Amino acid sequence: MQLVVGRIGRPHGVRGEVTIEVRTDDPEQRFVPGTALATEPAGRGPLVIERARWNAGILLLAIAGVHDRDAAETLRGTLLVVDSADIPALDDPDEFHDHQLVGLTVVTTDGESVGEVAEVLHHGQDLLVVRRPSRDEVYVPFVKALVPEIDLENGLLVVAAPPGLFDLGESE
Repeated sequence: MQLVVGRIGRPHGVRGEVTIEVRTDDPEQRFVPGTALATEPAGRGPLVIERARWNAGILLLAIAGVHDRDAAETLRGTLLVVDSADIPALDDPDEFHDHQLVGLTVVTTDGESVGEVAEVLHHGQDLLVVRRPSRDEVYVPFVKALVPEIDLENGLLVVAAPPGLFDLGESE
C-alpha cells in the first residue's frame, strides 16, 4: 500500500525549489537529501531530493534535475509516496499509523457491525471517518473513551458509541 508523505505545491524562487504540503509526522526522516521518493502519478518519479530546508514553517525541496521555476511548476500537485512496508512499527501499543486503521471493520461494544474506517482526519482532534453500508459517513473522535479497542489482527475497531451516533442519517 502506498502512503502519501507529501504533496508538491508551488515553486519557490527561480532555481527550481518546490514547497511541500507535509503529510507525515516525521518530515526530517522522510525528506533526507539523497532519498528517492515514488510519486503519484508514477510517471513523474521517482524524485531524488537534493536539498531540504525550512523557510517560515514551509518545507522547501530541491529535486535532482529540476533547476528552474518552469520545471518546478510541472511537478505541482504531485503526491510523494512511500510503501507502507517501509514504515517502522510504533513502540507504543496505543498508537497507530493511519494506514493501519483504514479498512478496519467498525463494531459497537455490543458487536454490531456499523461500517468501515474510510479515512483518518487530523484537524486539531483526530477523527475517524466511518463509512456505513448506506454510504453515508459518521465522524468519530479518535479517543480512548470512544475507541476502547483496536484489533489489527482481526481487522476490528470497537467504538463505544454514545446513543444516536450511528443512527444519524438513517431514514425512519
